[in-house]
Amino acid sequence: MNKTITLVFILMLSVTSFGQIRIDDIVVPEKLTFGEEELTFNGGAMRKVLSFKTYSGALYTKQKYNEDKKVLDSDETMAIRLNIASKKVTNERMIKVFRKGFDDAMYGNTQSLDARIEDFLKLFDSPMEINDYYDLVYLKGQGIKTFKNGKELGFIKGRDFKYALFKIWLGHEPACQIIKGGMLGISK
Repeated sequence: MNKTITLVFILMLSVTSFGQIRIDDIVVPEKLTFGEEELTFNGGAMRKVLSFKTYSGALYTKQKYNEDKKVLDSDETMAIRLNIASKKVTNERMIKVFRKGFDDAMYGNTQSLDARIEDFLKLFDSPMEINDYYDLVYLKGQGIKTFKNGKELGFIKGRDFKYALFKIWLGHEPACQIIKGGMLGISK
């Protein structure tokens, strides 16, 4: 009888951990579904500042990518998930990261996106807590839907906006080189 209970417990434990991936201390799902689109974990990594974990970034796509240009140029549904890992990551700091990231991604020429960038930044006006997660989902041919902990915050139209947003982590001067390599599955 004890062997049966132990076996059932082990099976339950393995089923609950199936389909999850660990990025340092953060556990993310192997697959995400948005509408009718199922996306698979492409890769991810944790950003650390002076050995302190700040947030993780994960890329979800329909097919496997290991080249930044292909992800940026793609017009397929895909998502970036950001998981907050530190109380030092506040909405004010995240907004600064986004502002600098957009500026770097567009080489200082953000005029065509300025109004949409401001609308996007307003989606991050609520406090951030450890374990909060944000999904930045590009819907093929439409734009970016942003979710916090599974709740939709808003929509920003345009493939050009997706390009600039994803370039924050996947461009030539990414916000974090470690996250870029992790998202592309080329570094651990």
